[in-house]
Amino acid sequence: MKILILNGPNLDLLGKREPDIYGHATLTEMMDAVRARANDLGVEVVCEQSNDEGTLVTRIGHCGGEIDGVVINPAAYTHTSVALCDAIKACGVPCVEVHLSNIQSRESFRHASLTAGACLGQISGFRGMSYLLGLEAVVDYLRRKDAQ
Repeated sequence: MKILILNGPNLDLLGKREPDIYGHATLTEMMDAVRARANDLGVEVVCEQSNDEGTLVTRIGHCGGEIDGVVINPAAYTHTSVALCDAIKACGVPCVEVHLSNIQSRESFRHASLTAGACLGQISGFRGMSYLLGLEAVVDYLRRKDAQ
C-alpha cells in the first residue's frame, strides 16, 4: 500500500512560521514522524510539498494507479481552489484532508473548505498529529475496503 502525503503552500516554512499557531516542528520533522508511523503500519509513504497550485493539482490528478490513498494538507488552497477540489474528485483515490490548526477557530475566511467535500473526511487542530491521524484514517479505510 502506497500513500501520498501532499503538502500545500507555505508548509515548507513550518518551524519559523507563526509557531504559536503551528508549533515549532518543521515539515521535515513532521514527515519523519509520518514515515515512522507508516513503517509501523507496514505501508509506504511518499511525502511532497509545493507552493504552486498547478503542481498540486497535477500531482493529485495523476496519482491513480500509482498511489492507493492520499493525505492532503492543501493549506491556503483549502479555501480557494476549485481546481484542487476537482482534481481530488477526478483522481479516484481516497483522500483525507488535514490541517495543523483548527480552521474553525481561526479567521472566518478559513472556516470554509472547498476541498473537504471531495475527501473521506477532515482532521484539524492537532498540529503534527493531524498527519498521523490522517494516515491512520486512510490506511484503515483502504484495509476495510480490501477486506470486503
